[in-house]
Amino acid sequence: MSLRAPISRTRAPAPPPPRSRRPWVEHWLDTCSELQALKASHPMMDAVIDEVDGRMIRIGDRWLADFASCNYLGFDLDREIIDAIPAYLDEWGTHPSWSRLLGSPVLYEEIETRLTELLGSEDSLVLPTITHIHMSVIPLLAASGTIFLDSRAHKTIYDGCQVARARGAAVKRFRFEDPDHLDQLLRAERDPTRLVCMDGVNSMTGNAPDIRAFAAVAREHGALLYVDDAHGFGVIGERGQDESCVYGARGNSVVRHAGETYDDVVLIGGFSKAYSSLLAFIACPTEVKDLLKVAAPPYLYSGPSPVASLAGVLEGFNVNESRGDHLRSVLHARTARVLDCLHRLGVHTPNRSGFPIIEIPLRDHQRIDAVGRLLFDRGVYVTLAAYPLVPRDEVGFRVQLTAANTDAEVDTLIAALEDLAERGELRAAEESDFVLTVAAS
Repeated sequence: MSLRAPISRTRAPAPPPPRSRRPWVEHWLDTCSELQALKASHPMMDAVIDEVDGRMIRIGDRWLADFASCNYLGFDLDREIIDAIPAYLDEWGTHPSWSRLLGSPVLYEEIETRLTELLGSEDSLVLPTITHIHMSVIPLLAASGTIFLDSRAHKTIYDGCQVARARGAAVKRFRFEDPDHLDQLLRAERDPTRLVCMDGVNSMTGNAPDIRAFAAVAREHGALLYVDDAHGFGVIGERGQDESCVYGARGNSVVRHAGETYDDVVLIGGFSKAYSSLLAFIACPTEVKDLLKVAAPPYLYSGPSPVASLAGVLEGFNVNESRGDHLRSVLHARTARVLDCLHRLGVHTPNRSGFPIIEIPLRDHQRIDAVGRLLFDRGVYVTLAAYPLVPRDEVGFRVQLTAANTDAEVDTLIAALEDLAERGELRAAEESDFVLTVAAS
């Protein structure tokens, strides 16, 4: 008998593949693979803009009509504002390097005084960006209580809530545009500290929530309502018999547009859109402002906005007072032309407000690359909304009108939309689209 061990005919298992040293990178690349592929190949993603001429932009040797700008009132191109800025630079230099706690140029105080009057709030505080505000203010206001978060709130609000969660707050989500669901959640909540966080004018649908309904629910249950109106401030405002269009007057945001007060309501807004300046604000009670001055990191540590941005806001207030309502009327007319075109073509858009953000979903989300290229080839620049930036059933593109867009540029856009509709690329309208549009017009 042989004592030699039999030779195994079974292969040893293959060694496991080496583990990635950066699994989190691979996870996110896999999650964002569709967006990554689009970014790598599409001329409207991660584009370098070489030149601007009004609302026409040049990318390489191609000129396009820009409908991706959020400069709703055209202040970025306004000669009155541009010509006034050099005097501020001569007086203050290009950038005050202190944090606001250490040294706050009087320009800030002037902005807050004029802003508070415009909004009709008790007080206001300006900080560099809305993202700064969400990440610092939401955790302070929530403390260790409970946040009720709109299920479609902007990603920056969500991130602020995640910071608050890490510091001990609970986060519960309520259905988009559903104050009754919020009411149910608040009725079942035992925690006495309650913060409701939501958008004003939604950055995709272009619609404003029923602020009066949400404010009533929040007040009934002792909650503080926190509203981010990044896209509404400067565009919509208080209603009245002498208003020049349905946007209202003065551009003093969604709270005044809804005829609401600031009782138990905190408003967040930015100057980076309608006012074309790097600055943001929170409208709040003075006691909250005083708290933020000793507890909010952007006030304590952040570098401030450039002097040109501060100057742009102050001069923007002047233009808003003298010509703002006319610019809003022009903006409304430009937007109405595009919405009328979509309705004529039988194309779906969730926009029922007539506000200048028009989302246009595609019939087939896999056609986003081809549709974007057709728009680009026809000289139209838009915001592509690809997965995972939006759910697959909402993939499409967003058109943002501004008062600086010309009728000729709108003609170019309409011709491209007609072409896309004829090719069957756009989703067909639902019957409710027409009913809601008639009600809003």
